[in-house]
Amino acid sequence: MPRSTNETPRLRSAPLAPPYHVVLVEPEIPPNTGNIARLCAATASPLHLVGTLGFRIDEQAVRRAGVDYWHLVDVRRHADFEHFLRAFASESPGGKLHLFSAVSSRNYVNAGYEKGDALVFGRESVGLSEELLARFSDRSVAIPTLGAVRSLNLANAVSIALYEALRQANALDETYLG
Repeated sequence: MPRSTNETPRLRSAPLAPPYHVVLVEPEIPPNTGNIARLCAATASPLHLVGTLGFRIDEQAVRRAGVDYWHLVDVRRHADFEHFLRAFASESPGGKLHLFSAVSSRNYVNAGYEKGDALVFGRESVGLSEELLARFSDRSVAIPTLGAVRSLNLANAVSIALYEALRQANALDETYLG
């Protein structure tokens, strides 16, 4: 197999319309958000950053971190979850929320994702607030683990969830080299 370059064709699929929305509520760890941002760029999914961030995302901070794909990410900032909800309802009126929590009893593969839905994740240290999980208790799901770990890494969890949603929407069925 020849060595890969920037010009080497890669396996692609057409962007989903409307896309899934990835929502991070008060993320704390810059590398996790950076990995998730790259995932969002790769899947043409808007990235919503809600509330206080544990790091800066201004141009200087992104450049210093060596993130060369930030311009490809549709990043949207929201002061709090209520602001996000208003913006999401306006843009994706039929979209549903899927709140991911390690303490939910519903399996994420049974969530019934539909185009335009939002996948919502909490802080790395404590997840989503109890109030938010109680408010949307019928929309909470978990990714089961087979071992005795407390939870999955945030970037890994977002990847698992987003690609399952894309799979359920048949977004990966038709591929091409491009």
